[in-house]
Amino acid sequence: MEFKGKVINILPEEKGQGKNGEWRKQSYIFETQEQYPKKICAEVWGDKIDGFNIKEGEELTAKINIDSREYNGKWYTNVKVWAVDRASDGNVGGVPNAQSDNFPPATGGMTSPQDAPPPSEDDELPF
Repeated sequence: MEFKGKVINILPEEKGQGKNGEWRKQSYIFETQEQYPKKICAEVWGDKIDGFNIKEGEELTAKINIDSREYNGKWYTNVKVWAVDRASDGNVGGVPNAQSDNFPPATGGMTSPQDAPPPSEDDELPF
């Protein structure tokens, strides 16, 4: 899934220690660009926080996974960003275009962000 929106707020980064090691999470508040705009809180995990380099006021398309799980009789829903598209500079998936020298070239198994999203990190609950 994906949505297009403007970043209207960036919440403080959260860190913790789990059974698989240290984790990091950054939450962003987006406002959609529709006739009746909606606010969406979406999370970015781990090294993608630095790789995406999302700034307040920026308009982008976020590719997301939505995941809900039950914990002690209550349900919790997470919206996790796995790629971003910046229409203004051709940046896809948080990887700069050829004109940018801010980051080294990306390497990895996925050939494009349209391939299947990475597996969910749902083994741990940060609360």
